[in-house]
Amino acid sequence: MSQSKLVIAVILLLAGAALIAWRYRDTPSPESRYRLAAVERGDIRQTVSANGTLNPVVLVNVGTQVSGTVQRLYADFNDRVTAGQVLAELDPSLFQAQLAQSRANIANAQAALKLAQANEKRVRALYGQDYVARAELDQAEQALGAARAQLALAEAQSRRDQTNLRYSVIVSPVSGVVVSRNVDVGQTVAASFQTPTLFSIAQDLRRMQIHTAVAEADVGGVRVGQAVHFSVDAFPERGFQGVVGQIRLNSQVQQNVVTYDVVVDVDNADQTLLPGMTAFVNIVVAERHDVLRVPLPALRYKPSGETAPAGRKPAETRVGEKTVYRLEQDQAVPVALRIGIADGKFAEQTTGPLQAGDKLVVEELQASKREGAPGGSPGGAFRFRMF
Repeated sequence: MSQSKLVIAVILLLAGAALIAWRYRDTPSPESRYRLAAVERGDIRQTVSANGTLNPVVLVNVGTQVSGTVQRLYADFNDRVTAGQVLAELDPSLFQAQLAQSRANIANAQAALKLAQANEKRVRALYGQDYVARAELDQAEQALGAARAQLALAEAQSRRDQTNLRYSVIVSPVSGVVVSRNVDVGQTVAASFQTPTLFSIAQDLRRMQIHTAVAEADVGGVRVGQAVHFSVDAFPERGFQGVVGQIRLNSQVQQNVVTYDVVVDVDNADQTLLPGMTAFVNIVVAERHDVLRVPLPALRYKPSGETAPAGRKPAETRVGEKTVYRLEQDQAVPVALRIGIADGKFAEQTTGPLQAGDKLVVEELQASKREGAPGGSPGGAFRFRMF
């Protein structure tokens, strides 16, 4: 073989290799054109999220019905108390003096009553002998009635002063734990306008509640008895459970959003949870097990005009149907289906042709080339000219 023919053969070989490389260099694989996600079987849990605050089921605010100066304290934060236990005492000096005065008034009223009784008896006897007029007897009877009323008034005042003296000793109305103490020794409390709160007692910290604000758009799916999962910042690695105990009908407006108070009952047997903690709540409104799960990005994906397969149109959808694009023979083929509940990642296929393992398009990574021009040059051919 002459040297010129060898050169020509090498040139032709290199040109052929270049032609092949040119034709296929921009023909991407499906994996390079699309980001895909697989349909799989699993569980789906649809939840309503809300925030709330942990509170005791029963929180009793202990106040005072009389004014005075705190003389002694017998309970402090976190103390366990029983019903009837003394929590504090006010200075009783004023109440004791008032009681002594009312008792003296009783003695005075009793003496006046005896005198009125004797006078009425004497006048009645004289009236029977016609020694006095009827008017004098009437006056004696009226004085006797007034004396009796005065004694009753003095006795009532004495009972009031006894009650006030008893109120100067503050006792716990329930058994529980002191979660708040709002007074100190020497502090003056006034009960003239509003009963001051001296102590707050949680009756039972083994049972607590979460008060959550659920938006009106979500409250329709919430039912009493639904399971609740929540977490708190104090224990970020631990999950807690509860149950919806009440949906209160009184609505509130927060930042122009109508919300409803959903009360969650919580079992706090180990007393890990504390009053006032912020809870991040997920109310389970629906749950499905072992269903076909469609990735939510696949339901949101819409192909561009360039990437729609030639001769294929989007699936005709009816009311309630959704369209996804399944990879079939390196092409994104539209598929219609119906979906049920959804969580933050997947939706349930209730009716449709999808099977576990099907690859769905969730995003375009590279636009495909037009049919008939895989190499990108006019006519799809690579031409040379030899001189």
